[in-house]
Amino acid sequence: MAKKVLGYLKLQVKAGSATPSPPIGPALGQRGINIMEFCKSFNAQTQEMEKGSPVPVVITYYQDKSFTFVMKTAPVSFFLKKAAGVPKGATTPGKGAAAGSITKAQCLEIASKKLKDLNAESVEAAARMVEGSARSMGLTVVD
Repeated sequence: MAKKVLGYLKLQVKAGSATPSPPIGPALGQRGINIMEFCKSFNAQTQEMEKGSPVPVVITYYQDKSFTFVMKTAPVSFFLKKAAGVPKGATTPGKGAAAGSITKAQCLEIASKKLKDLNAESVEAAARMVEGSARSMGLTVVD
């Protein structure tokens, strides 16, 4: 018989640095999820990733207090800021100076990394989504 799912919890945790302190500890604790078990297994699975990169996690927790989790790739905005070499996007996108620039080749590279998490059927369609995200952050997309 399958385990009864109580719910899902979405968190964004920095790779390799899951700790029982807030915001992770309280979010897991109030749902009866073993905090230390999650932290240990998450840190073990993310030790090969770039330290400090944000990793979205979807935790499925069950009635018998067990859980499973699925890690997604880092957000597009993280990849765009890294590729453009800027600390953050523009404060008022579309008005005034651009925060930075990114090439279409970099958009394709980011799209190929994010393809499994995006709602797109091809890398080209995903690249157009990434270009839109870049423009909404105040980045210029150049050929």
